[in-house]
Amino acid sequence: MIKKGSAVWEGSFRDGSGTISTESGALKKAPYGVSARFEDQPGSNPEELIAAAHASCFSMALSLMLGDAGFEPASIETTAAVKLEKVGDGFAITSSHLSVHARIPGIDQDRFSEVASLAKAGCPVSKALNLEITMDATLLAD
Repeated sequence: MIKKGSAVWEGSFRDGSGTISTESGALKKAPYGVSARFEDQPGSNPEELIAAAHASCFSMALSLMLGDAGFEPASIETTAAVKLEKVGDGFAITSSHLSVHARIPGIDQDRFSEVASLAKAGCPVSKALNLEITMDATLLAD
């Protein structure tokens, strides 16, 4: 399976702007730029997209692994916080922190934490990121 995304950039680094699109059309010429990346202005940025990819991939992996363990999740809500830091002469994405809140009937916190840890390590995006990944996994009462 191959999935595609594309980006167009016009202008200089500081004053330019771009658009991001996905082959599915979920993103179609969504704006991105320096001000959205470093100054909290409207628009998207690579770190936000990586965070969304990580959160969605983890949630799917957790659902799969819970199902394999005999549990059907009612809901899984995941937020990924991707950190961009100055490293040496440039910047690097140094970590991703997953905050998970899930409703899973019939599971206890220890088993939930165990399966969530397996999903954190086994999620394809986690593997691709190859950086420090931390997690808080909270099982919500039914």
